[in-house]
Amino acid sequence: MPSFPSVEWFNALKEIVNKDPEFRALGTVDSVLGVKVGNKIIEITFDAFECTNVRDAGENDLRDMDFWLEQPYDNWKDMIENIKKHGKADLSHTLNTIDLSIPEGFARAHDGYRRDAFYRFNQSIQDFFNASSKIDTQFLTEAAVA
Repeated sequence: MPSFPSVEWFNALKEIVNKDPEFRALGTVDSVLGVKVGNKIIEITFDAFECTNVRDAGENDLRDMDFWLEQPYDNWKDMIENIKKHGKADLSHTLNTIDLSIPEGFARAHDGYRRDAFYRFNQSIQDFFNASSKIDTQFLTEAAVA
């Protein structure tokens, strides 16, 4: 059972979406994004119709990503648990809703042009996270990512 947030957890999602023909039907996704939970940063690369790479990253790597998703640990946990419970995010836990509810935004970037990739590829990224409903998730402690 992979732990969130970890490379293993995101690789489990990668395997699920890369085998799912419906994910390919959404169209191409060409983006490098990050997921930031406390001090833990994971870089995820999408090329065309698949997720091609997942790796641990650092604070300095954020400048090379199109954007990153950042919210407090408890909010990440709530989002992942909600997806598991409902099979996909309910309306209060979608990436768009979360982005609108955080004053500084859930999707962050060093410039607006690169942040636009979040909006361009939002549905594919949402489906990527929704795939977490198909795995059993353990959560690293908040202290482990602080």
